[in-house]
Amino acid sequence: MDKKPLILVTNDDSLSATGIEALILVAKKLGDVVVIAPEKPSSGKSHSVTLYEPLYKKLITDEPGFQVYTCSGMPADCVKMGVHLILDRKPDLVVSGINHGSNSSVSVIYSGTMAAAIEGCMNRINSIGFSLSDYAAGANFEASVKYAEIVMRDVLANGLPEAVCLNVNIPKGKTTDIKGIKVCRQANAAWQEAYVHRQHPHGTDYFWLTGIFKNFEPQATDTDEWALQNNYVSVVPIKTDFTDKAFLNELQANGRFKTK
Repeated sequence: MDKKPLILVTNDDSLSATGIEALILVAKKLGDVVVIAPEKPSSGKSHSVTLYEPLYKKLITDEPGFQVYTCSGMPADCVKMGVHLILDRKPDLVVSGINHGSNSSVSVIYSGTMAAAIEGCMNRINSIGFSLSDYAAGANFEASVKYAEIVMRDVLANGLPEAVCLNVNIPKGKTTDIKGIKVCRQANAAWQEAYVHRQHPHGTDYFWLTGIFKNFEPQATDTDEWALQNNYVSVVPIKTDFTDKAFLNELQANGRFKTK
C-alpha cells in the first residue's frame, strides 16, 4: 500500500492560535501530519534561528498518523528540527500558518510564517505559507480552510519548482465573499514607519514601533495587494535566490567595480 503524504505543519503564532488549528484540519484530510510549532508567539521574527542557547522539544500528542510537538525556538527552527531530528523521512509538504494577519507584499520579509515555508523550500520540500488578512482574535477561518485545501491538493499533485515556495494570502470575510484565486506578483509597497515615544514611570524613555502600509502601485491589477483588495485569494511564488538577474547582467556588461 502506498504511504500517505507526510505533511509538516508549523506557524509563528504557537499552538494556541486558531489559525494552526484550521490548517491542521486540512492537513489531516490529506495525509499523515506532524505539527511542530513554537512554544510561544514569534510573529515578525523573520528567518531567525536559535544559535546561542539550547533548543527544547516537547511531545504533546502522539497518535497514529498525527503527532504534535512544541519547539522552544523560532518558526525556522521548527522546520529544521522536524527535517533533521524528529521526522523519520522527508515530508512531502511543509505548510505554515494560517497566520492572523496578511503577509502580502514586503511583509514576506518580516514574516515568521513565511520564514518557515522558505526554510522548507531551502530543504527542497514543497512548501506553502498561508495568511488571513484579519488580525482579530475571533477571525473567521472558514474561507482559509477551503482555499488552503485547494492549494495544498494542487501542490501535492503537481509539486513546485526547486527553490520556490508559495505565499498565499486570504482576504478577510466570508467564503461567499471571495471571488476565487489570483496567481500574481508581490506588490511594490513598504511600511512608512515611525516610533511613538513614551516614558516609564521611573523616568526611562521607551519606544513603540508603528507605521502605515503604503502601496506604491495601487492601480496595478497583477499584484497580491490588488487581489486582496478585490476579494481574491493571492498566490505568489517566492524564490530563495534573491539575485537581481537583470541588474547583475547590467553590472557585468558595464564592467563596474573592477579594480583594474
